[in-house]
Amino acid sequence: MSKTGLFYGPMGGSVERIAKKIQDKLGEDKIDLVPVRDAAARDFDNYKFIIMGISTIGAHTWNHDTPSKDWDLFIKELKKVDYSNKTFALYGLGDHVSYANHFVDSLGILARELLSQGAKITGYCDTDDYEFNESQAVIDGKFIGLPLDEDFTPHETDSRLDKWLSRLMEEFV
Repeated sequence: MSKTGLFYGPMGGSVERIAKKIQDKLGEDKIDLVPVRDAAARDFDNYKFIIMGISTIGAHTWNHDTPSKDWDLFIKELKKVDYSNKTFALYGLGDHVSYANHFVDSLGILARELLSQGAKITGYCDTDDYEFNESQAVIDGKFIGLPLDEDFTPHETDSRLDKWLSRLMEEFV
């Protein structure tokens, strides 16, 4: 397996904690952690396989007049990426209780941006094991990536992550 770039944001919360878990599970020698706050489109040139982690934007963010320093600013960089010969996998953090009508929506927003640029995405997940009403992350009846809820189902994170990573590693060779 060639080295994988794991681009994540925001820093300091559940998304970063999951990024570090992924690195621990797969090995530091196989995963580079790259905070999107510090990244540019050219950083994708270093990787054939890319994992991206994002959190669902809550109401506290929707009401701000200025964008955060993470994905809100980095998403513009995605238009500058050369997507040929790259495979992407995505994970998203969300709250299926408080945001049941918007569960991991940011995962879907990010995925649609990548797909519109011609990105190849793998790592879809069945919706059966999740409770939610609606999600922009559901595409063709499946989640476009791995949804995780560290607020209400943290006890399921490791098993979901292990299952997802096992499938990814079959493709990331």
